[in-house]
Amino acid sequence: MDNGKKRCASCGRLLTQDEMGLHRKLVNRAADSFYCISCNAEQFGVTVALLEEKIRQFREMGCTLFDLPEP
Repeated sequence: MDNGKKRCASCGRLLTQDEMGLHRKLVNRAADSFYCISCNAEQFGVTVALLEEKIRQFREMGCTLFDLPEP
């Protein structure tokens, strides 16, 4: 899915759809600037692994902010 080549507002890394979805889910649903998963983890004081697990959980709950898993 094309994400318009958005970059992390902190480190400048290209973002994935899941990273933008996570930022919208945790920070601001109407966000138009985003942090990558590493910068979000640092901001929240948690591990990247925990945020990856949260993405998986949100996806399993049917949240449409995240890419569908590969079959």
